[in-house]
Amino acid sequence: MPDQLVHTRVLPERTARFSVWPTTLPAAFIDAVGSTGVQAPFEHQVDAALTALSGRHIVLATGTASGKSLGYQMPVATDLADNHSTALYLAPTKALGADQFASWQYLAAHGVSWLRPGTYDGDTDPQARSWAREHANVLVTNPDMLHVGILPNHGGWAQFLRNLKYVIVDEAHTYRGVFGSHVAVVLTRLRRICTHLGNTDLVFIGASATSSAPAESFSRLIGANAVSVEHDTSGHGEVVVGFWESEFSGATGEHNAPLRRSLIATGADMLSDLAVNSVRSVAFIRSRRGAEAMAQMVKRNLAEIDPSLPGRAAAYRAGLLPEERRAVEEDLNSGKLLAVSTTPALELGIDIAGLDGVIVTGWPGTRASFFQQLGRAGRAGQRSVALYVAGDDPMDTYLVHHPEAVFELAVEDNVIDPQNPHILSAHLCAAAAEIPLRPDDLEAFGDADQVRHLVEELTEAGYLRRRPAGWYWTHEQHAAGMINLRDSGSGPMQIIDGETGAILGSIGGEQAHSQTHPGAVYMHQGRTWVVEELDEEYATVVVLRAEPEYYTQARDVTDVEILAEDARVYSADDHLAWVHGPVKVTNQVVSYQRKELASGRVIDEQPLDLSARDLFTQAVWFTAPSDAFIAAGLTTDRLPGALHAAEHAMIGMMPLVASNDRWDIGGVSLVLHPDTQAPTVFVYDGHPGGVGFATRGFSHASTWITATMQAIMDCGCSDGCPSCVQSPKCGNRNSPLDKAGAITVLDFVATALTRAISVPPETPPSS
Repeated sequence: MPDQLVHTRVLPERTARFSVWPTTLPAAFIDAVGSTGVQAPFEHQVDAALTALSGRHIVLATGTASGKSLGYQMPVATDLADNHSTALYLAPTKALGADQFASWQYLAAHGVSWLRPGTYDGDTDPQARSWAREHANVLVTNPDMLHVGILPNHGGWAQFLRNLKYVIVDEAHTYRGVFGSHVAVVLTRLRRICTHLGNTDLVFIGASATSSAPAESFSRLIGANAVSVEHDTSGHGEVVVGFWESEFSGATGEHNAPLRRSLIATGADMLSDLAVNSVRSVAFIRSRRGAEAMAQMVKRNLAEIDPSLPGRAAAYRAGLLPEERRAVEEDLNSGKLLAVSTTPALELGIDIAGLDGVIVTGWPGTRASFFQQLGRAGRAGQRSVALYVAGDDPMDTYLVHHPEAVFELAVEDNVIDPQNPHILSAHLCAAAAEIPLRPDDLEAFGDADQVRHLVEELTEAGYLRRRPAGWYWTHEQHAAGMINLRDSGSGPMQIIDGETGAILGSIGGEQAHSQTHPGAVYMHQGRTWVVEELDEEYATVVVLRAEPEYYTQARDVTDVEILAEDARVYSADDHLAWVHGPVKVTNQVVSYQRKELASGRVIDEQPLDLSARDLFTQAVWFTAPSDAFIAAGLTTDRLPGALHAAEHAMIGMMPLVASNDRWDIGGVSLVLHPDTQAPTVFVYDGHPGGVGFATRGFSHASTWITATMQAIMDCGCSDGCPSCVQSPKCGNRNSPLDKAGAITVLDFVATALTRAISVPPETPPSS
């Protein structure tokens, strides 16, 4: 067995348990479903349907390919058969929405004649949109279009919304962080408009991956109490899962740290091997660029073996044209394609059956996503294989050596904060533009006092106007149009081909400095461009075609100012304070590195002249006197490197407790911070106002710190590498770093936390 295969586990075959169709379900619906080969429903599908029919909010939280769609189709088909009710289906991606629209269309065309499905998304032509608004009783859309297209124009949708019975929130586990917080407020706006129209009978049905607390997570998302159905009674083929840690490539990075073979190259080789053996497989990778680059490598590998094989490999990701997405889905289903490299876009409920292999390259961020991706294998009941390839990251290092943290812990719940004032304020403006805000409306948006304070601030700033009937939006701008649900700040910026003038895509303003700075490599549809110009005044990024054998990674420098403390625990014996509160983060992207595609080796580093940006957000931090760390075993000269290494590793490990992406957070470490006058390590949310990541880190301190220490100890390098304490975005070029010192710091913090007690937060010194 190769040294790289560090763990194998067999997920056993699961025998299905069936139930009988609900007695209220129309026979025509049963016949239509039967024509697809389904002769009887699973027990969990019937339990979910009966719960929804009883009028209770319900989330069906079962595994991939467990038939969650039928669980919500049954109550919709039952209710819509006898009255003028309507149903709203929300998908987080266009691809999933298109797949579900096809499913509703199939039912309507095979006997369920009372269903009139319509679609309303960015790909829908004006004529189809008009038909959907006037005639559809099942509307397939996404939160973005609900937010910017339907709710602001609710007068045209009045009949549909007045009769709205069911709101289906598919893949509810994907609504986390900034996106989930936005969507939670959009759903509040939906309920408010329906109430205004006299409709108070909405039933929310969620479909979600398994999680530790699906009812609680879904309740936070919809703003109402929900129950859950979690027992999965579907059948599934046996899956052999392997955990793979790539070998060191022989290349070295900063300070001669050893580099492992890249995820892209390793995934491409595995995907190629499976394709050559006619094993139909997909490989998941986090980035669009990674999916495109992997597909290119697979095609080159296959061309060397058989000139007919490269055409059987493709990339799949968000940003493709609708017809391109459909073609990949159809060709993968039919077997025409053998190898597809994909972003998490294909993780969701798109109906791809019969896959024999799945490769997960790099930890996908949450255990929920991991099992969703694994669940793509063995869907047709056959034995299949799944491989998880660990990347150069502390989280990957920890999990590949601690598989029990994947298989034996409950799947995490979602972190959202719809009370984030930066998010809620914008939606209050959108709500006022839809229907003037009345005092008794405010409680629906959260704590009434907090909401009233925000409304008064918006009024004072001139965004809202107070009149006897309530608060009005009085500006000419489209209030909802000023909010991007998937972006926390400015944007979007258009990415333009400098030679043809064609618009290739867009990027949020918050990400522009780090991802589309001058010199950055941009990839689209298997082709690469290099950024020629970043013009923030006109919100454009100009790119030129090129085929570099490298990718780019930005680096930044950061300062943190403590604004207040919300919570504090303190260990008197150790003089350690563990604190949470609001901070001001000043960040500047200062340079970028060019790295070889295959090895990740740094070719060179180029300076950048970009402006600094201020971010007001939430942070968690610890601080203690230098003497305490020295007593724990450090020396004064080692303290900077030890704190710096601990900070990097903590950022990498926060997803274990907070369900965040590593790039959603940042950190700073100082031997003498001006606000604490002591050694201090910060980890902060990378979004205005924060969205709960730092809060979760604060409340799960012991788990987070202990796992971080273990990840560093598990790494086989001697002095620190990207798998443990080096960070790809460190503005200090990963210097100084002290791997052994980081273990000492984290052991000190973990021990002190066992003796810490909650104390009143301190007032920070005025700056």
